[in-house]
Amino acid sequence: MMVIIGWVLALAGIFGGYAAGGGHLAALVQPLEVVMIFGGAVGAFVAANTMHGVKHTISGLVSCFKGSKYTKGFYMNLLGLLYELLAKVRKEGLMSLENDVEEPEKSPIFGKYPDITSDHHVVEFITDYLRLMVGGNLNAMEIENLMDAELETHHHEEMHASHAVSKLADGMPAFGIVAAVMGVVHTMESLDKPPPELGELIAHALVGTFMGILLSYGFVAPLASVLEGKAEEGSKVYQTIKVVLLASLNGFAPQVCVEFGRKVLYSTERPNFRELEEDIKSRKGK
Repeated sequence: MMVIIGWVLALAGIFGGYAAGGGHLAALVQPLEVVMIFGGAVGAFVAANTMHGVKHTISGLVSCFKGSKYTKGFYMNLLGLLYELLAKVRKEGLMSLENDVEEPEKSPIFGKYPDITSDHHVVEFITDYLRLMVGGNLNAMEIENLMDAELETHHHEEMHASHAVSKLADGMPAFGIVAAVMGVVHTMESLDKPPPELGELIAHALVGTFMGILLSYGFVAPLASVLEGKAEEGSKVYQTIKVVLLASLNGFAPQVCVEFGRKVLYSTERPNFRELEEDIKSRKGK
């Protein structure tokens, strides 16, 4: 929603100011210029990416117009799930998690949290490291190093869409110049026409430069920033899980472990201490 609001404000400010200064909006309607700019930019984008990268970027662009799923409620449920898993370990031992880890879709604990289990990457991250903990062959430092390497890989993959769109935005002004040059070429072919018609052709050519810059900085570049923010949001989930599991490996009680995880969260999604404590108490009674 904020993306659309921003676009509307940008268009209102630019075209409103142009019209207020006596400009004719109809002169800016040059669909062929837009086709040249977008066609060139999209072609370069496809040439620079693999099919997986193209699909990932398109999926990311769609998510720019949706609200974030990583809300306070989501993190409350994530911390609740981790608490229940670690409380079971505390009470029955690590081996008691074997069935939950191997078949999380059949686990009564995971089954309580459909919003978490719907993200198979998150479930896989939790179960993979619980499996390593159950195996007992790695110490906390070794598991932390492995987590850091995986988180770095995950962040690099998630940032691909942002980088791709950012490069797309960087190229659009250049393609606007290409469209303008094509317009100038057309104008030079028409020097036998009267001055008013030549002036119109030159104006149409200049619109290409204008549209390339406007589309780049007003529309596409902001999407790259939104994608970067979403990549950071996605990484925060795994950082939270990492902190909680490492706290458990270092011998802290489950309730203290989830408190460690709470402190990692952004302030906008972080429940306060009392909210988390009351939520954990309510889960103890279930």
